[in-house]
Amino acid sequence: MEDVDQQYPDVFARACPSRGALEHVTGRWGILAMVALREGTFRFNALRRRVDGVSEKMLAQTLQGLERDGFVSRAAQPTIPPRVEYSLTPLGRATAERLAGLVELVEGRLPEVLAARAAYDEAKRPVAAEPAQR
Repeated sequence: MEDVDQQYPDVFARACPSRGALEHVTGRWGILAMVALREGTFRFNALRRRVDGVSEKMLAQTLQGLERDGFVSRAAQPTIPPRVEYSLTPLGRATAERLAGLVELVEGRLPEVLAARAAYDEAKRPVAAEPAQR
């Protein structure tokens, strides 16, 4: 891989590290976790309840990727049991604001999305065979 310092970031280039960061942010669980964290600091299980449907394993992997990329901060307090809290970093907050705009756009235009799905499904539905004429 070429040195990143010697090239401009280009998400369309196969070896550009921005692809991995973009994948962490825009994956199904990444976008939901980041938008949820806009509401404030969460403990793991509270965040899992907020992001309905995510498994413990997937949320843990998602948060690790976001933490590694600098979007999420993990604070572990030395108590028994350990108290771990997640929050957005300044980079994460700026990114989450943009993601929230995307979420709001999709939610606001959901009737159009649902109509498009219905039209697509109708067009793809197999046509019933006509009865043979005698």
